[in-house]
Amino acid sequence: MHELKKLDEKSLLAYWIKGEYDEADMYRELVRRARELGLSESLIETFICLSKESKEHGDTLRKMFLRNYGEEPTPPDIPPIEVAPLLEKFERAEDVFEVLQLAMESELLAKRIYERLAEEEKREELKKVYLSLAAVEGSHYERLKGEFEILKELKEK
Repeated sequence: MHELKKLDEKSLLAYWIKGEYDEADMYRELVRRARELGLSESLIETFICLSKESKEHGDTLRKMFLRNYGEEPTPPDIPPIEVAPLLEKFERAEDVFEVLQLAMESELLAKRIYERLAEEEKREELKKVYLSLAAVEGSHYERLKGEFEILKELKEK
């Protein structure tokens, strides 16, 4: 977060665009691995939905960037906050609990950061976008939490 505070508005927006596209790719890979491991269709559908929504977020932010700056975004060289190192942890079906916990933490962190950005943003258009993205990240967290609870109950039976 400290490195993000140093970025100007243009670089920050470029950073979040890349982050949303990276997150979409991550969830797409989680779909593939969940299928390979024979995990529930519900979990697979959740990952598909989250991938699509993340791509849509990236597209929305990219359009805003193009409208405001008239050029393609060039993200700064800062490691992503939202895409946790989930993929290397997801090798076996039993890893799904740790993966879901990390994904939930990642979504909550993104929600908090978007809320903070909205608080600090002076332009109304960008403030609304950040608040909207924060709300969606919160819904991603809730959806992942629901999947976690379902899988936990099934494991305990």
